Amino acid sequence: MNPVEKSQIGKIDPAKLPVHVAIIMDGNGRWAKKRDLPRTDGHEAGVSAVKRVVKVSAQIGIKILTLYTFSIENWKRPREEVTSIMRLLTRTTRHEIDELNRNNVRLITTGQIEGLSFTRRQVLQSAMEKTKNNNGLLLNLALNYGGRTEIIDAVRAIAKGVKSGHIKPNEIDEKLFANYLYTAGLPDPDLLIRTSGEKRLSNFLLWQTSYTELYITDVLWPDFDEDDLIKAIVNYQMRERRFGKV
Repeated sequence: MNPVEKSQIGKIDPAKLPVHVAIIMDGNGRWAKKRDLPRTDGHEAGVSAVKRVVKVSAQIGIKILTLYTFSIENWKRPREEVTSIMRLLTRTTRHEIDELNRNNVRLITTGQIEGLSFTRRQVLQSAMEKTKNNNGLLLNLALNYGGRTEIIDAVRAIAKGVKSGHIKPNEIDEKLFANYLYTAGLPDPDLLIRTSGEKRLSNFLLWQTSYTELYITDVLWPDFDEDDLIKAIVNYQMRERRFGKV
């Protein structure tokens, strides 16, 4: 992939970069259908979009990039499609780990990774171990993730803490609650991009996106490129974030 043209990067104000960008990568299936291809081909094409976005995010200075990679609800898809997605995830992780290292990218996951097979967990954990000392872009894959499940898990953990006496009920506030989410330690997303034109969160980062700026584009994920990301960031930088204030 060629570097982003300087003229395009010049449209971005470095002082107003979003720290954390999250993306709902939607439209692989529709991309394939438009071309009379199997849905699996759409997922394959979607990997190329991931590579483009990761590289340009690192290049322009984004600190955290969270990608909605596989939701808890995605297990309900046809078995063949789920198997194909999981194989693609494993293969891509193996193939791209050296490139991530070269670009100083650190890989982490968010979600119930224990729900994946042992082999797939091993591949991911190996990649995370290899990149753990990198201090460039933090690439966060939301895997086997569901926003409602995340909140329920946090409530259960806090309830256990209250029962054991480690947490007092009057100590429970937003800061404490956030520390029990899968994303503990990460700032909330500044910008959430959704491709393919759908206008919903799809159970993604429900707590964390309370004041996140939303950007929806009709571009299908496999077609999403460097210019599309820059366009989203420029749009974000034109907004005034008030967080409920005047």
